Amino acid sequence: MPEGDTIHRAAARLDAVLTGSRVGGVGGSHREVVHHGRRIAGRTVTAVSAAGKHLLVAFDNGWMLRTHLGMPGAWHVYRAGERWRRSPGAARVVLDTGEAVAVCFAAPTVQIAPEALVRRAIAHLGPDSASPDFDLAEAARRAAALPPAAPVADTLLDQGVLAGVGNVFKSEILFAERLHPLTPIGDLGEAALRSLLGRAARLLAANRGRSRRLTTGIDRPGRRLWVYDRRAAPCRRCGAPIASDWLGEPPRITFWCPSCQPEPART
Repeated sequence: MPEGDTIHRAAARLDAVLTGSRVGGVGGSHREVVHHGRRIAGRTVTAVSAAGKHLLVAFDNGWMLRTHLGMPGAWHVYRAGERWRRSPGAARVVLDTGEAVAVCFAAPTVQIAPEALVRRAIAHLGPDSASPDFDLAEAARRAAALPPAAPVADTLLDQGVLAGVGNVFKSEILFAERLHPLTPIGDLGEAALRSLLGRAARLLAANRGRSRRLTTGIDRPGRRLWVYDRRAAPCRRCGAPIASDWLGEPPRITFWCPSCQPEPART
């Protein structure tokens, strides 16, 4: 499932083959490509970047391509003539420079518009948790403005607080901070809140250059994550069985250790 680290990696791959190149051919089945693809065909890419879970491709005429991969989407890069690893029918956007082909498969969200309109569409995003320029103070300000009863799990997924965290990192961050997913954000003092958000930024930034997510520091199969997708397995810290449930609004699968992350007392 693409989170901020995945989008930053995809942006780096696309930047290497697209920036400075003329996109001679634009294709794909998404309605934005059908209606507006001609606006970027024949134009030169000036930059490729990530903004949370959004990937942005800028062109020399002031237009921009934005994609959000959702759950099923992925960006691939191929050499000219190389066989694609997914069905061409799933291609939502195709950018062909003649030497390389960048293909966005199965993305539910595509926008092709003047850059000002694209920037407006993502203006609500909080600081990018995977960016080296992550603004901890701004993220903390936004989190502190939420209703005090908001669960910390929902806060981490709130893209208006900090952009880029998804379901995997949510569970891993909360385990590292020893916080139960239902802990109200209002129960955290300023230091604990900044620690939570800072942990998010460090974990996502550390995974920008990795092909497989790693939070434990042990890069071996079956050992890379603390709690995610490990229901009933022993906690790597205390040995208690990992719990899971659908929590939050909307409900998302969440994993935690009941011993290391005790449920907050009810009042």
